[in-house]
Amino acid sequence: MRLHLPVIFTLLFALTGFAQSPSPAKKTPADVMREIRLKVLSTPASQMGRKPSQEYPHVDGLIMDWPIQDTTLSLMASSAGDGSIYTTGNFGVLGGIKYENVRNEATKLVKLAEKYYSLATPTKEFPYPQPGHVRFYLMCYDGVRVIDADANSLSGPSAKYSELFAEAQRMIGALRQIGQEQKK
Repeated sequence: MRLHLPVIFTLLFALTGFAQSPSPAKKTPADVMREIRLKVLSTPASQMGRKPSQEYPHVDGLIMDWPIQDTTLSLMASSAGDGSIYTTGNFGVLGGIKYENVRNEATKLVKLAEKYYSLATPTKEFPYPQPGHVRFYLMCYDGVRVIDADANSLSGPSAKYSELFAEAQRMIGALRQIGQEQKK
């Protein structure tokens, strides 16, 4: 019996050590925004009760990822009029659907994304773009599609995706107004 006591004490010590292990670290705002972005990209429109319509036959939403210095800004727009900005930093603007100007910009952006549906490539992976690139994820009724564009090619009016990028800029402006109002 005495030989088993050291084994029992060792097991008890090990079990109490496991029970006292530190809790997981709290998530940063950037971690939360990355998770929201992935959730939006991986949740089909049908799970949100949306289906193709005359206005939105293919595209239900869009996320544009744009690296700016050491942060990536992700702009989200949906056919329901929601709009948000997520970043890999500590800044974000959520809940744009409450504001008419954001709803208008979001629906305009998604309608415009319809024009690019056939140019986008189906994907099941959602990495951020490389520096110097902008990535448009079209969240479609038949899955997600992606367009990867050189950022320098987006500035000219005749560039292939400049219209989409310009409309996204207008939506960012509407969301920034909300962010500034919320800070006051």
